[in-house]
Order: sequence, then structure tokens, then C-alpha cells
Amino acid sequence: MAPKKIGFLGLGLIGGSIARRLKKLHSDWTLIASSGHAETIAEAYHMGLIANASMCDVTDFADCDYIFLCMPVQKNIEYLRFLRGNIKKGCIITDVGSVKSDIHREVAALGMEHQFIGGHPMAGSEKTGLSSSRDSLLENAYYIITPTPRTTPEALADFTELTESLGAIPMVLDYELHDYATAAISHLPHVIAYNLVNLVRACDDSDETMKTIAAGGFKDITRIASSSPVMWENICLSNKKPLVRLIDTFIRMLSQTREDILAENGTALTDSFSAARDYRDSINIRGNGVLKPVYELYLDLLDEAGQIATVATILASNRLSIKNIGIIHNREFEGGVLRLEMYDRDSLDAAVALLQRHHYTIYER
Repeated sequence: MAPKKIGFLGLGLIGGSIARRLKKLHSDWTLIASSGHAETIAEAYHMGLIANASMCDVTDFADCDYIFLCMPVQKNIEYLRFLRGNIKKGCIITDVGSVKSDIHREVAALGMEHQFIGGHPMAGSEKTGLSSSRDSLLENAYYIITPTPRTTPEALADFTELTESLGAIPMVLDYELHDYATAAISHLPHVIAYNLVNLVRACDDSDETMKTIAAGGFKDITRIASSSPVMWENICLSNKKPLVRLIDTFIRMLSQTREDILAENGTALTDSFSAARDYRDSINIRGNGVLKPVYELYLDLLDEAGQIATVATILASNRLSIKNIGIIHNREFEGGVLRLEMYDRDSLDAAVALLQRHHYTIYER
């Protein structure tokens, strides 16, 4: 690709990771940035990531080939209004927001559809800021691209090539389909997780019995409730219509399950649970979301003294480090169960194979 000038409005986790990757691949490209914090710009400049040592003015972006809007959605919309009429012909403005409808509507209202392509890199971390960014963040993550009716095939092809160079997997979608799909696979699960935690909190007794015995299943399904409440408030309100539509559908499905339980309709329950299990097992889960994947296994403990030490010794003697360890106190499994969390997928696979050779019964979840 020919040398380019790339502008960033916002240089946090996502913007910083994109900038790092581009700079690594194209040392001759010029990157400039503005941010909500002057210290971020100073840090990026001293890293050799951007060309400007102080905050950019909007006029500094006039000759950029691409401009990445990496602020919250409403801030991105504000910057669109400033950039209108101040960028060169052929410059493409893109964003990285997880909700596309608001910004696409604003782009249409401003008459900027020929210079905008929406984007949503589906990667992240529980950490934020430039210091948490890394050039490999987007590797093997889907990068949703939402063109406008006036996006030219050439502009779309060039931007798709750019996203591929980040190590991502580009997928072109209509922006309304994007918002409906992400509402189903991301936004609604967060709403459910938050409410499930609040249900247990409200129903627990004074001894916190539910909290005490909460184990693998509950923790797995509610892990995303540890995400930023403020961020998810903004996402829910920005994607209100698709999310409410899916909440209504979920309520109907949950009500049907309620009726099947009351009617003791075991066949209906089995069919529903089996269909869910089969579909879930067919999903290729990628570990690039906001929360890091957990590499854990469970194994039956023999009813003998020193069994935990034996397991730890087996792994340690093969140079496998345990990240976390604990005993499942309630009986989700048939007997006493030891939970082991490893640092990565390779360590998990090696631990499973090793312990199976020592005749332990392993459960991966």
C-alpha cells in the first residue's frame, strides 16, 4: 500500500492498538492523533507512534487519507460535524463503535455518506487506555465493516484491505443488521448477566448462602457482569430498539420454559435444551472480547490425603504453571472436584493430556 497519513481522534485501547499495528507494518506512514488527555498524546509521541507532540487541531486532519474516530459514539458524532468540509477529497472517515445506527444516521444527515465507512473491531480487554493497547489485539478478531449507500467499491476494497492488514477478519454488514446481531450476541447477554446477579443478590438470605455456594456454572454465565456499568449503560441506550425487541423475545421464550416446567412437559424441555446445546457446540468461540478467555478444567479428586499436592506436583514437574486453583464445594459434579485455571490454551491442552495419562477424569467447560 502507498504511504498514507492516518488520523486518530481518540487513542485508547482500540485506537492505540490499530495505530501500533499500522506503525509496525508501515514505518513510513504518518500517524497523528488527538485525545481527551494531553498526557496520552505525549506518551504516544515519546513512543514514536505519532508525529505530533501536542494536541492536534481539527484542521491538522485536513490532508489525512483515513481518520479513525475512537471516542464514545456521541463524541464521534460531534467530531464528524467539525470534520465536515475540512478534509480532502478521497479521505475516508471510519469509527470503531459497537453501535452503528446513530452515527450512520448522522453521516446521512450531514451529507457525508461518500466519505464514511463504519467499523467495529470485535476485540477488547478489561483494561483501557493507550498503555493497555498492543499491536496484536485485533488478530483473528472479526472486524465488522458497515458501508453507506454511497460507499464506492474501490473505497470499500481499500478499507477491507486495511482491516486485513491489522490481522483481523473483515465482514461487511448492513449497519442495522450489525446492531441487531450485536444486540443478540453481546448486549442482551450483558443485560441478562447483570439481572441474574441482581436476582441472586435480592433473593439471598442474611447468611449469603447463595453467594457462598456459587460455583462454576453461575460464575461462567455471569462473568460479563464484571464489565463497566457506565459503558454498558451507554451501549444499551444507543442500541435501544434492537435490544428491547430481543428482550421481549427472550421474555416470551423464558415464559414458555416456565409453562413447560409447570406442565411437567419434559419432552419440550429436553428438546429446547438439546437444540440449545447443539447450536452452542457449533459456535466457533473467539477469545478477543472485552473479557479475557478463561482456560480452566475440572477433575475428580480421589478420596485420599495429599491429592491436591499430587496434582500440582504432576503439573509442576512438566513445567506447567497453575494460574488459579480451588475446590468446587457444591456438587455440580458427582464427587469432589478440583478446579484448575491455566495461563493459556496450550497450557490447558497439555494439562488435560497429562492428567488423563495419570488416570484423572477431566471436565472442560
